[in-house]
Parts: sequence; C-alpha cells; structure tokens
Amino acid sequence: MTTPTSTATAFARAAAEGRPALVGYLPAGFPDVAGGIDAFRVMVDAGVDVVEVGLPYSDPVMDGPTIQTAAQQALERGVRTVDVLRTVEAVAATGVPTVVMTYWNPVERYGVERFAADLASAGGAGLITPDLTPDSAPGSGAAWIAAADAHDLDRIFLVSPSSTDERIAMTVAACRGFVYATAVMGVTGARTSTSDLAAPLVARTKAATHLPVGVGLGVSSGDQVAEIGAYADGVIVGSAFVRCLLDHADDRPAGLRALAALTEDLAEGARRARR
Repeated sequence: MTTPTSTATAFARAAAEGRPALVGYLPAGFPDVAGGIDAFRVMVDAGVDVVEVGLPYSDPVMDGPTIQTAAQQALERGVRTVDVLRTVEAVAATGVPTVVMTYWNPVERYGVERFAADLASAGGAGLITPDLTPDSAPGSGAAWIAAADAHDLDRIFLVSPSSTDERIAMTVAACRGFVYATAVMGVTGARTSTSDLAAPLVARTKAATHLPVGVGLGVSSGDQVAEIGAYADGVIVGSAFVRCLLDHADDRPAGLRALAALTEDLAEGARRARR
C-alpha cells in the first residue's frame, strides 16, 4: 500500500512558493497501461503538482474529441478499473498526490465502498466526479461522501459559471481537498484563449469556502497558466497533454519529449503567475 499524499498538501506547498498548483490529467491505459504510467512520470518530473488519472468510459458526456479519442483507444485495448488502480498506485509512488477523475457509473458498477477501499489501498488521494453532485439522487452523492470519509479520500465536486451562489455553497460544503471550477461552458478541449467567466466563478467560489480552487477546461499554454494562476489556486490541464501523445502516436519517445516540454512550459507559467 502506498501512503497517499493529500491534494491539500500540494496546494499549500505551491501557495507557499507563491504560485498556483499545476494539475495534470491523462486517461489511464493511454496509449497503453505501461505507456500511460511512463507519461505520468514524465509529467511529474517536469513539474506537475497533482495528477488526475482518468477512468476511460464509453459515454463521456463532458469530454471533447481529444480526450474521447484517447479514452476510446484505451477501452479498445481492454483497459479496466483494475488497470486504473494499478496506474494510480504507480503514480502515487512518486509522492505526488494522485486522484481519479471518473463518471459515476463505473464506480457504482464496481461498488462504491469497494472502489473507495481499493483507491485508498492504491495510494489514491481522492476522486473527481464530473457528473455526480453532493445531492445526487437516489443517494449516490451521500453514498460516495460516506465511503470517502471512511477511507480518508478527497471529494472533489465541480462548480460552473451557471452555478448559483446557493449551489456553489452546497457543493463546496461537501468538498474536501479542493474545488474544481470549470472555466467554460461546454466540453473539454484545449483553447487558444481563457474564458472571461473563470475569474468571477473563482471569486464566487472563494467567497463560499477556504478550500483551494482549481480551474480547468481549455488550458493549453504557459501564458494561460500565468493568466489563470493570478487568481486561482490551481490550474488544471488535460486535453493539451493528451494531444501531445496523440500527435506522436507512432513515436513514443518523441511523444514523451513533447509531453515534458509542454509540462515545463506550463510549470514556468505557474511560477510567473503572481510576479
């Protein structure tokens, strides 16, 4: 069993260094299980503070075409929940807090309590649930909160620009670790400019909680990290990392080099975010 490092620790360390935390996502099993673990290790070595391991799912309603493509490739190669947990264990062994991002159906099918126990045993720090809210019926949100509490796992729920102040308050009250603020309305995907909805959303969320707030959806460059990191506690990057590997599907070493270069650029953006 790997002893988990909490996401709160990573955010606090970044804040003490005067910068936002950099959170990096890839789906497990992409390009395959071993290749995905290698990619995560490259990202950690190049400056990612928190890792998100995606659980590939056949109906990813929130994911754009880039992540959908990678997840579909992983599914076609037979990746299963056990492979996701194996990836978590390998990445968490680096000492970087490692969370799983997943739609709720695979967790429910696996068994909520069993999933929480196995995630904790693998050294996972918590779970991001894009389609599960604390008040989800019939009791799914409550079931996950109870299981997470039993195994000391972070509960990372999402807020969006369309969330009312009342809904933000309800959501952050159920969070532990950090709050995930979706910066744009729509599916995931790297964008050339940041959303003007992000800063007001972060301000409204911070008014309701002392937890760190990470902003995700659309970040693809160090300049964007610097811009968002001026007001957010963390910057979450997914599609841009996936694109590095997709663009070098026939040359894995080149893909890993591109992944390292992108991570270094994003980490440098984080360092200059609050100068």
